[in-house]
Amino acid sequence: MCRGLWIFVHRTAKIAGMNLASIQAALRDQKLDGWLFYDHHYRDPLAYRILGLGETSLVSRRWFYLIPAEGEPKKLVHRIEAGKLDALPGSKAAYSSWQELEQQLDAMLAGRNRIAMQYSPRNAIMYISLVDAGTVELLRGMGKEIVSSANLVSQFEAVLTEDQIATHFVAQQKIDAILDAGWKEMGSRVRSGGTDEFAMVEYFCEAMGREGLLWDHGPNVSVGANSADSHYDPSPASSKPIRRGDFVLIDIWAKLERANACFYDITWTGVVDREPTEREQEIFVTVRDARDAAIAKVQEAFAARRPIAGWEADDAARNVIRQAGFGEWFTHRTGHNIGPVLHGNGANLDNLETHDERLILPNTCFSVEPGIYFPGEFGVRSEVDMMARTGRAEVTGRIQTELVRV
Repeated sequence: MCRGLWIFVHRTAKIAGMNLASIQAALRDQKLDGWLFYDHHYRDPLAYRILGLGETSLVSRRWFYLIPAEGEPKKLVHRIEAGKLDALPGSKAAYSSWQELEQQLDAMLAGRNRIAMQYSPRNAIMYISLVDAGTVELLRGMGKEIVSSANLVSQFEAVLTEDQIATHFVAQQKIDAILDAGWKEMGSRVRSGGTDEFAMVEYFCEAMGREGLLWDHGPNVSVGANSADSHYDPSPASSKPIRRGDFVLIDIWAKLERANACFYDITWTGVVDREPTEREQEIFVTVRDARDAAIAKVQEAFAARRPIAGWEADDAARNVIRQAGFGEWFTHRTGHNIGPVLHGNGANLDNLETHDERLILPNTCFSVEPGIYFPGEFGVRSEVDMMARTGRAEVTGRIQTELVRV
């Protein structure tokens, strides 16, 4: 199944709205009888995006939409909201009572036994686990095998078009230049009167705004012990001064202000007006080597045309940090999928928070960002982005090889 999906994605671009032929080909590739979409009160935003449905009207009754591997799709809607799926192709059935719903659902699925849904066994990948347990129980009671749609969702949510890939590289060039200038600005400010975390956040925001970039929050400038908090978010009230001798972490991300543009997301660390301590240097080198191990793992798999799951790349980085004796201080996944949203719906590099068995697909983007954090002291994270392509995977921007000195 995995290799079949791998081969299929090589010839499939990201769809705008629903591409029925592509979905049905993917279902046949994975030997699935169908993909069953289900919603009630917008509990499954993935369904709306993949099917190309709007999310503005009231959804107060359950609906089901079956895309079979072969043949015409089928809709099941409540009579009160009978037009909910009219924008989609396929025949329509309606119900009023719960008994009628179950009868119609059983008829819709007749002869189709292996069904994909937004479900994850043991809730292993919570981003996909959107169908409630009761609905899964109902379908199993009808003799259906419910399997995870995780790799299907990756294919139709995370695979980027050539235009989207191009937007990532434009953002990369702009942000790499902004970050480089920001380190220099920080050093100049420290030596000429001082600055603080939030003042540098404002500097980066102004620079990104001038470049026509868009971001949802942040960026993050963390000094000293704050760099040990991997999700620290400086504010005017919490902002700490940046002084000579400080250790600083900068995490910055943005995309072009254009529909469906792809984010670029990086993290660098450095020291102000001094050389790194031996301990800082040791931790940085360990994180750098862990990052490079994950990069190499992905590159080797793509060069060999071998499918690779997200957890495998996480293990490659995590093993380096564990072997160096710092495993307990690497407290998050190695990386996340990146697309038009910063944390996308493709494979994450994760075997800590989840066991992510989703494949890293060609034409997807993701971060590689191991870190080691010592609460109350300092933390190091080194983040790059990678773009997976057919037969190769590449880091998309500058790669930090030593701590910045400003």
